[in-house]
Amino acid sequence: VQLQASGGGLVQAGDSLRLSCTASGRSFTNSAMGWFRQAPGKEREFVAVITGNGDNTYYPDSIKGRFTIARDNAKNTLYLQINSLKPEDTAVYYCAAGRSITAVVNRQVGFWGQGTLVTVSS
Repeated sequence: VQLQASGGGLVQAGDSLRLSCTASGRSFTNSAMGWFRQAPGKEREFVAVITGNGDNTYYPDSIKGRFTIARDNAKNTLYLQINSLKPEDTAVYYCAAGRSITAVVNRQVGFWGQGTLVTVSS
């Protein structure tokens, strides 16, 4: 079972980016899935979560507005759209799967993906 994040890279402030997380080995249709990020020297931070059927999402107040989480269960893929990127968005972004929105928010995660690095230059 593997979650593989991709789509990161070096971008300029103001650009947009879409990260992807593809699951293999099993289906995560019944799992809430989320994104976290970890900036250099900082703790891992919760970014967004979505329910298994995609009907509900949740973002922390510090993130709302520029980030959008989505999923395509037919492709077993999770997405994170980031608009108006800022240098402070520089971090390794990780995807994760858990039993529920609450579980993911509380880091009660069953599976972590390998991260993808996003670097935003000013």
